[in-house]
Amino acid sequence: MKKTKKVLSLILAGAMMMSLSACGGKAGESKSSSAAVTTAGEKTEGATTTGEKTVDGKQFKIGVLQLVQHTALDASNKGFIKALDDSGLNYVVDQQNAAGDQSTCQTIASKLVNDGSDLILSIATPAAQAVAGATTDIPVLVTAVTDPAASDLVASNEAPGGNVSGTSDLTPVKEQIALLKKILPDAKTVGILYASSESNSEIQAKMAKEAIEAAGMKAVDYTVSSSNEIQTVVTSMVGKVDAIYAPTDNTIAAGMTTVAMVANENGLPTICGEEGMVKAGGLATYGIDYFELGYLTGQQAVKILKDGEDISKMSIEYLPAEKCKLSINEETAKTLGIDVSKIK
Repeated sequence: MKKTKKVLSLILAGAMMMSLSACGGKAGESKSSSAAVTTAGEKTEGATTTGEKTVDGKQFKIGVLQLVQHTALDASNKGFIKALDDSGLNYVVDQQNAAGDQSTCQTIASKLVNDGSDLILSIATPAAQAVAGATTDIPVLVTAVTDPAASDLVASNEAPGGNVSGTSDLTPVKEQIALLKKILPDAKTVGILYASSESNSEIQAKMAKEAIEAAGMKAVDYTVSSSNEIQTVVTSMVGKVDAIYAPTDNTIAAGMTTVAMVANENGLPTICGEEGMVKAGGLATYGIDYFELGYLTGQQAVKILKDGEDISKMSIEYLPAEKCKLSINEETAKTLGIDVSKIK
């Protein structure tokens, strides 16, 4: 009898140990992953946060598809994660980067859908289009997209009507051209530099052309089909334009150091669509804060996952004007021999 009790005790002890092991050890702990692997095999920073405020104790699975790595998109990604963390949401994130390749976007989008994500964040228009085309059921939030409706992502920016919503990075183009005119009052011709493959850039280029002509200057489009053409195209602008305007174009932003290298050596000031491009060698901008834009998108995610809001009724949101700020690259200004002291 004693022998039987001893065997039972050993069995029960083993079962308890297996139970603890399956739960990850101590009571109340949850497993987490601090990194995800991109399609290129490189690790990108991810995040898994466990908060006190959960929905029936569920851990949400969030997929993130970022088109390419550059300052603005990185900032929006970080802002999104910060909003999730601040909310106390219990989640795990799978961070993926397409390295600027649209076919890779489609592959990653299918992966995130097949993995059963509860929500997918897509950063930049090509990434958003890939994810939106991969699912009509999973909530999809977009950010760093200029005009979701014009990019066929939603029925309208006011009433999306499907499983896609998010935030727009529509920049104050008129104000940026006004800044260009203020810094360069004698400029007569402005070259608009962007990638012809990005619909968001075409929208901004059209707005810029209208603003440039309204300011009494001539606008000329200079487009690239890939980053490999940037140096050649910018070089072709030398002697033909007095300044360059580069909107929030992902291809140009990722290759901004090349733009600055050619433009600054040849005395061509570049007014940019966002701050990261200025830091990479552009002259100035009056633009939005992409971290704040990502944070706003993260707040939308919390409303969907925690509060059960209907994404089809969530309007596309924009950063308020007070979130825009003036950025000037003093070193570039010095190289170009431009006095920007009165602009600040």
